[in-house]
This record gives sequence, structure tokens and C-alpha cells, in this order.
Amino acid sequence: MHRYLFKFVNKLRIRWKMLVVVLPLVVLPLFLSGGLIGYVATEQSYQGLAAASKADLDHMASFTLDLLDSHYRQYEVYQADKKRVVLQELEALVGLAYGLVNAEQQQLKRGRIDLASAQNSARTALKSTDIGGSGYLYAMTSKGLLTSHLAREGENIFDEQDEDGRYFIRELCRNAVESDSDKVLFIVYPWRNTALGDSRPRKKIVAYRYFPAWDWIVAAGGYLDETYENLDFELSSFAILKEQIKSKKVGETGYIYALDGKGQLTVHPDAEGRNILGLRDSDDRAFIAEMIEKKDGWIRYPWRNEGEKTARMKIVRYRYFEPWDWVIAVGSYEDEFYGPAKRLKSRIISHVLFLPLLFGLVAVALVFLASKVLSDPINEMIAVIRRVKQGQLDEQMPVNSQDELGELAITFNRMIRTLRRHQDMESALAQQGKMASLGVLSSGVAHEINNPLGVILGYAGYLEKKIPPEDPNFHFIHEIKRESKRCKKIVQDLLSYARTPKPAIEPTDLNALLEQIVEFSVNHTDLRRVEIHTEFDPQLPDLPIDADQLRQVSINLILNAAAAMSDGGEVRLTTSLQPEWARVEFKDNGSGIESENLQKIFEPFFTTKARGTGLGLAITKQIVEQHQGEISIDSTLGEGTTVVMLLPFEREEY
Repeated sequence: MHRYLFKFVNKLRIRWKMLVVVLPLVVLPLFLSGGLIGYVATEQSYQGLAAASKADLDHMASFTLDLLDSHYRQYEVYQADKKRVVLQELEALVGLAYGLVNAEQQQLKRGRIDLASAQNSARTALKSTDIGGSGYLYAMTSKGLLTSHLAREGENIFDEQDEDGRYFIRELCRNAVESDSDKVLFIVYPWRNTALGDSRPRKKIVAYRYFPAWDWIVAAGGYLDETYENLDFELSSFAILKEQIKSKKVGETGYIYALDGKGQLTVHPDAEGRNILGLRDSDDRAFIAEMIEKKDGWIRYPWRNEGEKTARMKIVRYRYFEPWDWVIAVGSYEDEFYGPAKRLKSRIISHVLFLPLLFGLVAVALVFLASKVLSDPINEMIAVIRRVKQGQLDEQMPVNSQDELGELAITFNRMIRTLRRHQDMESALAQQGKMASLGVLSSGVAHEINNPLGVILGYAGYLEKKIPPEDPNFHFIHEIKRESKRCKKIVQDLLSYARTPKPAIEPTDLNALLEQIVEFSVNHTDLRRVEIHTEFDPQLPDLPIDADQLRQVSINLILNAAAAMSDGGEVRLTTSLQPEWARVEFKDNGSGIESENLQKIFEPFFTTKARGTGLGLAITKQIVEQHQGEISIDSTLGEGTTVVMLLPFEREEY
């Protein structure tokens, strides 16, 4: 079986082989690990959320006990001593208000609510309490900003004065901050409230206490002539306490309730005052009697509400409040209790199924992309090899990476260049035979022509000295002399082209060599209206070149650029690094070269100049190629010409 499988795989291309081989190694462990992790995460999260939900019930029970205890300690003591002097009454009321604020702070510390919710709950409790006919509880910061007030909440009263002109708020704030936070302070001042229709000032007393955790000054104020004379105050304060308890929601339908030792509901959202001692659950269990008997613990029982077909399990945390002989209970249905855990479990299961599938698709795409990244360069190489096989030795493989494929492409390109050079060498051998003949011919021509030219130049110079410039024949003698020199220059260039010496290679700083050439060129008469700008790469290493021959090449190219800018212009000379090459660029903004002439520009004796020999660029190309380099020209008519010369970092000996 495996033989047929291997045979099938071997017939596939690399891209599909990678998919067949790599994909199972990625997807199968993904599904296995995802399933295992999902199972462990489900169990852990289920247990964690269940524990958190039970802790939530316990916190709610503790919160209720703290609230009752605070009310008992502050308000019940006050209630027992309500006939004492006004100062003691206000002190107890401030203590009650402080307890309400502190109870919210306790919930904040337990992480049940945030600061804004705690302060908002405390603010609501303070504003819902009145003292006498017009007294009330309020709170402000140590800077005089009212954080809880019936009518002026949000205002800053720090600079208010009483009827005697005293800055009583400043005094109140200062004393509150400087005193101990557990100490209640008092202040009495004359005040006339026009909103209540006061025609004259009345003595107003304020008890206050500082709550550092919120920077609140909790205060209770009232007029001396009506403070705590309202008999409904006790009932309203207790009603507020019960509303606070009943307003706390537990889950979706759960709630907090309280019952006394006889089973009568003292706090309940809708059955307050009812005696439920004999109440039994769906299993006929007297769970209320059990709670009253044990006073503290957990209980779980089935319960069916009206309109429900089946009973649901309910879980209750109950605590005992001894001062009033109350049992405080916090209950929630178990399906709501474990609801978040069940929802999380279902989400984890769905994710365990969906995410591996998603990641599997992503893995397919990535493996396909990886195979494409690997196979595309190979396909490109195969295409280049086929073209080279057809004899197109000017083809080069693109080098797009530095990995093994990139190294293979570089090596192949070197091989192609070597083959092309060998081919060129074959052509060069034939050309050298011609050049040898040309050299012999040139030597003979030079010998045969230079002697007559020397005689012509000698007589022309003699006649030029004998004839005055205003003589009409002077011009003809001058032309004879100039054209004779031109003939001599053609013979010399022909000899140079035929006998270009082998370069004397030495490691040379190309940037420094070009700097010297630029310094020389700026003083040349043909470059007076030409600006030369340089931009050399400092990372360029020393190159194996013949400095004299490269100097001849560079000067020739700069002078050619200057000749194309008769009205002046700019030549930009730059060097840069390329893989295996040093790049030298000569760029001018002259008249440019016509496109049909670009193919012939390096041919011997081709020139567009009226008096050129056509051998300058031919000699230049010959020198560059002897350095195993490359030279190319790109030009746009009317815009300028760019000559690029590439010189290798290392010479190949062959």
C-alpha cells in the first residue's frame, strides 16, 4: 500500500507534495491538542465559575450583614437615646450616614461593585433621609464640592457665608480634615432659607464626620427648632435600609430576604410580613425550619414557582444576625447559578471545533504559500535554463533571496557569464587575429603616413610664420595644419584601439580615484560651464582594477558628457553597491542620444561628432570588458544620458 502511496506522491509537483506531506503533520496535532485543551479548559472554567458564583452569594450575605450591623450600631443606639440632646441625636445620624457610606466601601473592597456604583448608592441613601421638617443628610468634599445634596448637588459652596458673614463652610472643611475620621464634629450658624419662606434667620446645627477613603464630609443638618421631632424618621430610615437590601439582585431572578426566629419574613421583595416557617420544598422538606435551626450554612432544595411545570434546584447561602435574631438568606436558582459556566462550556466546545477547522484552513493556505514561495523560483530557474539551452546566453536568473535557491541562482548566473565570456573569447580570438593584422597594418600606416604628415606639418608651420594673419592664404595654411593634426590623431587612436595593453590589476580605492579625476576635470577647458556633483558609497570596498585605464575611461565619459552640454549643465557621478558588483553611474542633463544610435555607440569608428574618430567609446568598452565588467548607456533625447559601469568585486581567472 505504501508503495502505491509513495508512487502517487512522487508524481506530484513540489507544491502538492508539501501539502500532502506537511498538512497532516499540522492539522492532526492541532485537532488533538485543541480537543485536550478544550476539555481541560471547560472543566477548569466550569469549576472556577461555579466557585465564583458561590463566592458571590457569600459576599452578598456578608454585605447584608454589614449593612444591618452598621444600621444596628449607629441607628439603633440612636433610637435608644433619641430623647437625649440634639447634639447626640445628630451625632448618631451622622454615624448612620457614615455607616451607609462605609458599607458601600466594604462592598467596593470585596470587588462586588465599582467606585461609581458605591458612591451613587450612598448618594441615593443620603438624599432619601430627612431630618425634622427641613433637615437632611448631605456630603461634600474637603474643597466644598457637594457630592450629595437634595437641591444643590454638584455645586461648590466653599466660599459661602452665614448670616453673620462667617465663612462657615471653610471652617467646617478645615476642621473635618484635621480631625480623626472617627470623630463627629458640630457647627452651629444662623441661616435663613428663603426657599422655605423664612423671614428671619434660624439657628441651624450640622454634625459632620470625615470619610478619608472618598474625601467625603458626611453631614447631617437641621434647624434646632425642628430637628428629629418628626416621628416618621425612624420608620423612613428603616424603610430605606430594607429597600437597599431588596434592591440588590442576585443573578437573574434571585434576591435577598430576611426572617426572624419565628419564621416571619422581615425583608422580602413581595411577601414581607408573611410567616413561612412551615414552608416545604418539592421533596416535602421543611427547609425554612432547617435554616432557622442551623442559622448559618448552605442549603439546596427543589422549588417550583407558580406557572412552572417542573421544580428547579435552588441554592441558598444563609447567615445569622444575632442582635435582631434574624436569618439573612441569599438565594439563586441553580440553572442561573451555573448558567455562566454552562454558557462558557458551550462556547469552549464550539471554539474547540471551529478554531482547529479555521486554523486548518489557515495552515492549508500557509503551506500552499510556502510551497509557492519555494516552487516559483524553481519554475523560473527551469524557464531560464530552457532559454539558455536554446542559446540565449544573455539570460540571467533573478536573485530574490539569500537562501540556497538564491545561491544557486548566483552560481548559475556566474556560469552563464563564464559561458558568455568563453563565447566572447572565441569571437575575440578571431577578432584578435584581425586586430593583429590591424596592428601590423596600423604600424605600417603610421610609419608611412606619419612621415609625410610630419613634413606637411613642418612646412605648414613654416608658412604660417611667414604669412601675416591678414593674408587670405593664412586661413588655408591654418586649415592644412589642423587637418594634418587630425589625421595624426586618428592614426594614434587606431594604434591605441589595436594595441590596448592588458590591465595591471591592483586593489584600488575607486572612490578616491574618482575624486582625483573630478579634481582634474574641473580645471579642463571643456568643463568650464559644467558642474560635477558626486555621491560615493562609503561602504564600497577596494576593487581589483588598473587605475590608469579606469582614469582614461572616466575622463573620456566626463568629456563626452560635457560635449553634449554646449550651453553648460550638470554631471552627476555616483557609486553604489550591488550583489557582486560595484556600480558607477555617469549622468548628465545634456542633449541626449537618438535611440537608433544607441545600438551603434560602442562600435569602432562610429561617431556623431563632426570631427570625432569614433574610437573613444570603443576603447572605453574594451577596457571595461578587460576588467570583466559591463558598461551600458541609456539616453533620452533632450533630457540627458546615463552611462552605467559595473565592476566585479572579484576577478575570475580563466
